[in-house]
This record gives sequence, structure tokens and C-alpha cells, in this order.
Amino acid sequence: MSIIIKDVTKIFGEQKALDNVSLSVEKGEIVALLGPNGAGKSTMMKIITCYLPPNEGDVKVCGFDVLSESLKVRKVVGYLPENNPLYPDMYVREYLEFIAGIHKLGSKSGERIKDMIYQTGLELEHHKKIGALSKGYRQRVGIAQALIHDPEVLILDEPTSGLDPNQLIEIRSLVREVGKHKTVLLSTHIMQEVEAVCDRVVIINRGKIVADAPTRELQLLNLTNRIIRAEFDKTYDWELLKNLNGVMDVHQENEKTVRIFVSSNDDLRAEVFHFAVKNNWVLLAMGFDDQSVEQVFRKLTFESKQS
Repeated sequence: MSIIIKDVTKIFGEQKALDNVSLSVEKGEIVALLGPNGAGKSTMMKIITCYLPPNEGDVKVCGFDVLSESLKVRKVVGYLPENNPLYPDMYVREYLEFIAGIHKLGSKSGERIKDMIYQTGLELEHHKKIGALSKGYRQRVGIAQALIHDPEVLILDEPTSGLDPNQLIEIRSLVREVGKHKTVLLSTHIMQEVEAVCDRVVIINRGKIVADAPTRELQLLNLTNRIIRAEFDKTYDWELLKNLNGVMDVHQENEKTVRIFVSSNDDLRAEVFHFAVKNNWVLLAMGFDDQSVEQVFRKLTFESKQS
């Protein structure tokens, strides 16, 4: 495992930012850490990167303990904080040279700086001062500094904040490419980004993990009911579907398609099929309607808040 978090608690005054959290991430995984503001995401990232110590529990990164071997952890971790602290009076290339020097890259510095400028799309901006860059390009500089020492683990706190749609696509592509060889843990509020980039989703709320599943499985979670999406050859009397046992509601999506809300875990597709045959309805297609990551996120965090 690249990251192992075991029974970690972090307390600020009387508030538990993290409450007995356990989590592990394997090499080659791109994991999204989701949660509302104040849920504990940034606190967890700061503990992994040795910026904050836990009050209780153990954290290891690539086998190194964050408390007793913090310098070794810092060598294998690349970190982009949420606020992306940069030096606005430094030129982009100058800044990356400075960061390369901190990591003692020596003769490798020139090639790594060249690679980072290319990978993060800074070719036309590297001669400018950081303070003159747009927010999107400043984010790129932050990602470049996080990657310059070729870390095994990459921690990204809101990496695509402020990027335009074209930049979003480019940075997502970069993250996917990096994730083939490294462990990537990122936080984001852009749910489409999670579905497009991440292999797995961890949802944290009020300091506790409320969901941890591969992205595809998370979308299929049965949170309240199953939704069957059925397409027919024309419009029928959809209200008749409510006569089937287990059907809670029916919503017409368009002229020929309905969404059938089921009140339990039962698979009612066979019943819908037989009902259509019995009533001479021509059924063209049928399957489960996946929930979006956003729908899952909203329900889990809202329910946890109310409990």
C-alpha cells in the first residue's frame, strides 16, 4: 500500500476534524476524496504530507511513518495545497529551478523542469512572472512543483480550481497519465471530474468516512430505491406500471421513455417485461439508471448531517 491511515483522530480545540478514520490507497490508484466544506479533507491531506500530526492513530506513506520518518515521507510525496502558495515576484522557470534545488535534483534539474513545463502546458508562460499569470496558469505551476521531484504519491487539493474547460481537459489528462505509475489522492468539488478521472471515491463528512467504493460501484449504490429506465416504441399509459408490486413511482422522461422507481432492492425488470408483453407494449430497451456521483454525495452528506 502507498498510503495507510489507521484509526486517525485529529482534534482542534473541542472539534474533531477527523474521527477514528482508516483508509488505504494502493499504487496506481486515483482516489477522489470528497466532502462538504469542513468535512476533514484538507486535514487528512495535511497529515499525510506531514504538515499536521494526528492526535491518535498511525499514518504511513510508502512504508514511512509520518511522525518518526517525516523527511523520508516528504521525499516521496508531491503536494498541491488548496491555496497554492507561490512567489508572485519569481518567474515560472526561476521558481521551478528553486523548487528543484530544494529537492536537490542536481544534474536532473534541467530535464525535469523542461518536462514539467511541457506536461503542464506552460511553454508559452514560463518566461513570465507568476504574479502575471491567470489563476488557471498558477494552478499549473503548482502542479508542476508538486511533480518536479517525481514523487511516488501525489496529493492534490482542488487541483483544477479556476481552470477553463480546455485547461480542465488537459489537467485531467495529465492526472490520468500520472496515475498510471503513481498513487494520486485528490479532493475536488467538480463531480464530473471524479467520474472522468478517478478509480475510486471516498466520501468524508463530519470527520468520518461515510462511503468508500470504486467510482462505478458508488454510482450503483442503492441508497433509497432502484431506478429502471425503460424505452418503448411509443407512448403508453405509464400509470398502469404502478400496479406492479414494488413500483413506487413512474416518471416520464420523454415521449417513449420512463423511469420506474422501485421501493426495494428487488430486480423488477422481469416483471416489467412480462407486464409489457401482457399489455402488448413494445419494449425496446431496459436497464438500471445509474445515479451520478453527485446524487450519491448529496444524499450521504445530507443524511449524515441530519443524523
